[in-house]
Amino acid sequence: MIRFAPLLLPALFAFAFAPTATQAEEVGCVSTTFRYLGAANDKICIEAFKDPDVQGVVCHLSRAVTGGIKGKLGLAEDTSDASIACRQVGPITLPEKLKDEDDVFEENRSLFFKELHVVRFYDKANNTLVYLSYSDRVIEGSPKNAISTVPIMPWGGNKL
Repeated sequence: MIRFAPLLLPALFAFAFAPTATQAEEVGCVSTTFRYLGAANDKICIEAFKDPDVQGVVCHLSRAVTGGIKGKLGLAEDTSDASIACRQVGPITLPEKLKDEDDVFEENRSLFFKELHVVRFYDKANNTLVYLSYSDRVIEGSPKNAISTVPIMPWGGNKL
């Protein structure tokens, strides 16, 4: 097992820092805890991202970001707390085959093994998109979650 360690470490770093399919843009942050000695404060940050498969939907995600020396070095594990709000911002175009439980956003919440996910579902009976945010960890996940719904409505002069 020890002779495989040099091969495993680069793979773990590549996994931890792999880019996500959907890139979020930071909207803003507020400090929640003051840290001494020039270390970054704990914050709540808001990011915006577009659903990569459904044109006309934007989601805003707020999440806690751990500061301090560990946070600055990327070694801190952020909490599983997150909130989400998704809205129709233009005409919604659904692809022919829309997969349920499709990851539309992922973000690492620690150096290894913990991710924040946003998953999309389509509630066909109510013609509504449902977005679920949650965190998972390889060994133990978290029951903390949040949802946002986007009813598919006509936009401007467009009719569904």
